[in-house]
Amino acid sequence: MTRKAVVLGSGGVAGIAWQSGVLARLADHGLDLREADLIVGTSAGAVVGAQLAAGLDPRDLYSRRLTPVEGEPVPKTSMLALFRLIRAAGTAKDGRQFGVRMGRFALGAATASEEERRSQVRRWLGDLRDWPAGRLVITAVDAVSGEPAFFDADSGVDLLDAVCASTAGPGVRPPVTIKGRRYIDGGMRSPANVDLAAGYDRIVVLAPFTRGGRVLPSVRQQIDELSGGVRVALVSPDPRTWRAITARGGLLDPARAPQTAEAARSLNVADQVAAVWTT
Repeated sequence: MTRKAVVLGSGGVAGIAWQSGVLARLADHGLDLREADLIVGTSAGAVVGAQLAAGLDPRDLYSRRLTPVEGEPVPKTSMLALFRLIRAAGTAKDGRQFGVRMGRFALGAATASEEERRSQVRRWLGDLRDWPAGRLVITAVDAVSGEPAFFDADSGVDLLDAVCASTAGPGVRPPVTIKGRRYIDGGMRSPANVDLAAGYDRIVVLAPFTRGGRVLPSVRQQIDELSGGVRVALVSPDPRTWRAITARGGLLDPARAPQTAEAARSLNVADQVAAVWTT
C-alpha cells in the first residue's frame, strides 16, 4: 500500500497564511492532502498541520487568513538580537550546539509571557483543542539540551502546548514549559524536518523557507537524503509570494496575512503535486 506524508515547514504568521493559500489552491483542483497517512508540522506548519489533521477544509483555513486575528501583536526583535542569532548560527559546531545557543538566547530574551502566548495560539487554532485522529507529529527543540523533540498524540502533551513550543521563535516568542522542560521553535532543527517522513512513498512538502545553514540541513538536502523510490513534491514561494512574505513586517505581521494567502492561492502548483500525490 502506498503511504503518503505531508510536511509543513516554518515561516511565521506569513507561513501560516501561505500554506493555507497553497492548500486551498490544491483543494480547488481536487487534491485533498487531508488524506495523508502522516503530517509533520514545524512552527507555522504545526498550526496548519494540526488543523489539516483534524479534517478542516483547506478552503475554510484560507478564509480565516483573510481576516487578521485580533489582538495578535507584532513582535519587535532588536538588531542586537538578530546579530546574536546570526553569530550563534555561524559558530556552532553541530545542530545540538546550535539548539543550545538558540535556547540560551531565547531563555534570556524579553518576550510576552507563556500564558499570553497560549492565548494567541488558542485564537489561531480556533475550536481545535484535542489531538486529531490523523497521524500528526509536531517538532520542537529543548532549549537547554538542544535536542529535538517530536510530539504526537501519544506523548502525553497537550496539543496547545506542542503548537506553542513549535512556534516559539527565539527572541520573538517565549520558550514553552512542558513537563518541566523548556522548548523552542522546531525550525531550530531544520526549516521543515523532512527526514521525519522517511519511509513514506509519496511526500508533499510545503516549505515557506528552504535554506539551512552551516550546521542545519536545508529542505533540499533532507529530501536528497531520503531513501530510493520515494517521490517528493517540494512547493515553495514564487517571487511574488516571497515578496508578500518578506515585506516589512510581513513574516510576523498578521495584518499582511491576507495578501500572502491570496498570493499563495494563485500559485500554479496543482500539476506538480498531483504528479506525486495521485500516481
